[in-house]
Amino acid sequence: MIHLPTAPWLHYVGDLAAWCAAFVSARWVYRRRRTSVEALARQTAPSYFVSLALGAATGAWLLGSLNTLRDARPALSHSIAGALAGAIVAVELWKWMRGVRGSTGGPFVLPLAVGIVVGRWGCLFAGLADQTYGVPTSLPWGVDFGDGIARHPVALYESIAMAVFLGLYWRALNKHRAWATQHGFHALVLVYAVQRFAWEFLKPYPVLIGPFNLFHFVMIGLGVYALLWIARGRTGAVAP
Repeated sequence: MIHLPTAPWLHYVGDLAAWCAAFVSARWVYRRRRTSVEALARQTAPSYFVSLALGAATGAWLLGSLNTLRDARPALSHSIAGALAGAIVAVELWKWMRGVRGSTGGPFVLPLAVGIVVGRWGCLFAGLADQTYGVPTSLPWGVDFGDGIARHPVALYESIAMAVFLGLYWRALNKHRAWATQHGFHALVLVYAVQRFAWEFLKPYPVLIGPFNLFHFVMIGLGVYALLWIARGRTGAVAP
C-alpha cells in the first residue's frame, strides 16, 4: 500500500496547473496549427465561445452535483465529464441554430487532453475530500488517502490513459493521419468515454440502474456522439 500525503486545497493547485498547461497547449495550437484555428474562426462567432463556456460550467456543476448529492455525504460538486458533455451539447445546439455542419473541435484536442492529464493529479492529491477516490483494493499500488484503506487511484488511471491518447494523437498529428486531422476531437471524446466508463466501476458512487452510476450513462452518450460523427465523416455526410 502506498501512503499518499493529501490536502483538499491541492485540488485547486491541480486545477490551476491544468489551466496553465491547457493555455500553453492552446498557444502552441494557435501558432503551429493556424489552418485549423482559421477554419474555426470562419465557422464561428463570439457567441460560440460564450455558449461553450456556459455549457461547460452548467454541465460541470449540474452533473457533478446530481452525482454527489445522492451520496451518503451529499455535497455540491463539479465534474470534468459534465463540463465536456455540457460544452458539446451547447456547441452542437449553437451550430444547429446557425447551420454550421462541420466539426469545430479540432483546436481544442491538445488543450483539453493536456488539461485532463495534469488536472487529475490535483484530484489524486486532494484525497478523500475530493470524492474521486476508488473502491478498496488489495493490489500493491493501492493508495492510502488518509483513512488507512488501500484504494484504487482512479484519478491516476485516468491521467495515464489520457496521456497515452495524447502521445498517439501527437504522433498521428505530426504524420498528418486523417483520424487526427479530421476527427481528432471525436477520437478524444471516444477514448475519454471508454476509459472513464471502465474506471467508474472502481468508484464508490451511488448507482442508478444495476451496477451503473450516472457517469456510466453520460459516457455512453459521449461515445455514441463521437461514433456518429466519425461515421458521418466516413460517408462524406459532413465536412471535416
